[in-house]
Amino acid sequence: MGDAARTRTILIGASVMLCLSMGMRQSLSLFLPPVTRDLALTAADFTFAVAVQNIAWGLSQAPIGMIADKFGLRVAMVLGAITYAAGIAVMATASGAMSLAVSGGLIGIALSCTASSLCMTACARAVPESRRSTMLGVVAATSSLGMMLVAPTLQVLLEGNDWRIAMIFFLVLAAVMVPAAFLAGGADKLPRPTRATVTMREVLGQAARHRGFLVMSAAYFVCGLQLVFLTTHLPNYLDFCGLDPMLGAQALAVIGGMNVIGSYSAGWLGGRFPKHILLGMLYVLRSCVLTLYFVMPPSPTSTIMFAAAMGMLWLGVMPLVSGLVAEMFGTRYMATLLGLAFVTHQFGSFLGAYGGGLIFDLLGSYDRAWQIGVSIGVMAGCAQILFGGPPQRRDRIGAPVLSAG
Repeated sequence: MGDAARTRTILIGASVMLCLSMGMRQSLSLFLPPVTRDLALTAADFTFAVAVQNIAWGLSQAPIGMIADKFGLRVAMVLGAITYAAGIAVMATASGAMSLAVSGGLIGIALSCTASSLCMTACARAVPESRRSTMLGVVAATSSLGMMLVAPTLQVLLEGNDWRIAMIFFLVLAAVMVPAAFLAGGADKLPRPTRATVTMREVLGQAARHRGFLVMSAAYFVCGLQLVFLTTHLPNYLDFCGLDPMLGAQALAVIGGMNVIGSYSAGWLGGRFPKHILLGMLYVLRSCVLTLYFVMPPSPTSTIMFAAAMGMLWLGVMPLVSGLVAEMFGTRYMATLLGLAFVTHQFGSFLGAYGGGLIFDLLGSYDRAWQIGVSIGVMAGCAQILFGGPPQRRDRIGAPVLSAG
């Protein structure tokens, strides 16, 4: 297989795997109303399972990144797709909050293998540096195609069938991820950087002293907080406000469709302007859009307009964060470093999912939840812009770090 054909195969496999993995993950909130009614659970019970998923994803991402960097992406990705199917099967047979939490843990571990970090690593290794940022944006955009297609299809199935029947649809999608993961793992056969003379321990020490990496990782918290709050609670918020349940699925689909444009644009812009500034602006703009939506009574029109605006800002962080890590340290240990940065993202996800459910159960409103998310988002965005810039020059594996920031 020629180099061009191998690159295309890797990118297609990574794109399909990311599309299905994230499409299912971002549509799980549509199960909240039927599952809680059928199993006599509270919103907090369901969102606790989502929170467990996000914590498991965050805590397992760095170890799985280390495994992938040492033993290969293909092994981690294929096993992850199989684990995803196991998590879906546990959820389909759930009888209470505990089994939902077990399902969440399995899916979280699977996402460490099949979602952004390993996919972005495969993509970064497959394309030259001159095209890296744009191609990271292209692959990131495919994750939104999953939301755009999976969410409305799932809602149609939920309206006409028992929610467990709809889970079969997810099992089929998880099965399709297995061959896609195998193809994406072809990045293992590409030549590794020959100048990578430092060990993993040494590059982790560099990262621990690198101000740009530390600020980026801390600000990443707000990404998980805001996005998981919306994917988990927006359908329930609309249902609580008396709007058509299909509107929640339509909103998620619009977010997915617009994010195709947003992620590609973020990748394209990241190749031309400072990534840390673009990243901070994205967090601040998200907070502004959230405020405009939640201060007004929701309607079908305002919800779709909100979804379109959020979609433009949704997963543009993926090419920007991945590109920043590649600029700082190269691609040799990229999966490990992305995994470390991702830990704070998932603690934000935990707070967005479970904290939002607790606030709703206690206060009967989501007002305090979105206000907290907006405040943290503005602070994180400003910190990213002011303090997340590069040192005197880009730090690369095998080159001495001139400044820790």
